[in-house]
Amino acid sequence: MEQHMVQLEKRIRDHLENLGFEIYPLKVGWYNAVLPPAFHLPYLNNTLAYVVLSVPAMFDKAFKPFLWNHPLRKIHDPVDQCISYHLSLVRESLADQRVDIMYDYEMLSNRKPRFLAQTAAHVAGAAYYYQRKDVLQDPWGEKKIYGVCIHPSYGGWFAIRALVVFPDVQVPFLPQSPPFDCVTTQEERIELLNKFNFHWQDWSYRDIIEVKEKYSEEQKTYFATPPAERLKLLNLQGLQQNRIH
Repeated sequence: MEQHMVQLEKRIRDHLENLGFEIYPLKVGWYNAVLPPAFHLPYLNNTLAYVVLSVPAMFDKAFKPFLWNHPLRKIHDPVDQCISYHLSLVRESLADQRVDIMYDYEMLSNRKPRFLAQTAAHVAGAAYYYQRKDVLQDPWGEKKIYGVCIHPSYGGWFAIRALVVFPDVQVPFLPQSPPFDCVTTQEERIELLNKFNFHWQDWSYRDIIEVKEKYSEEQKTYFATPPAERLKLLNLQGLQQNRIH
């Protein structure tokens, strides 16, 4: 079974890694163990899954080529369509496997997300999920404080896109690697959570650590622009206007 996982992982990486994606394996049991039952995934504890991240290179390597070559569905976000397209290719390449794909934007009928993306990234060792409980002397009182994942190479310049589950693949041998704790001091953690919760629009929380790459100016402008205006921003409106259906 270990060799089977190696082969599966290679097939996924062959599709995604040159397009600005990263994948990290996990057992479903690691995820379920840190969450209340209402959020558990309905698989055996040793079930293999992969969390899929996009890093800054995805914009040029996957997203822009996707825009040029594929019709858009007006009701869906173009980036979500791009991610779905590339993961559908992964699914097709693994036709001999049962594959469940959950996207970060999908909600259940009870309005809960299909999976908690930041928790999945943390237990898979992909990015450290900094939360209020990671601050020893809490300065926020009654305020609601949301946590945020920080990637050891990209800081906040990345996104958690999907969870790919293989219900028939059991990996009891898989060792768990903890995420790299890159925001180590209490002062930095407070600064990070303050910036993320109260100043997220200025992007500054993403630079809480030194990063090897961040979003290009074009990419930052794209994500800061209202969705209805984004295609025009990329000078693709003329190309796409007859394709939207």
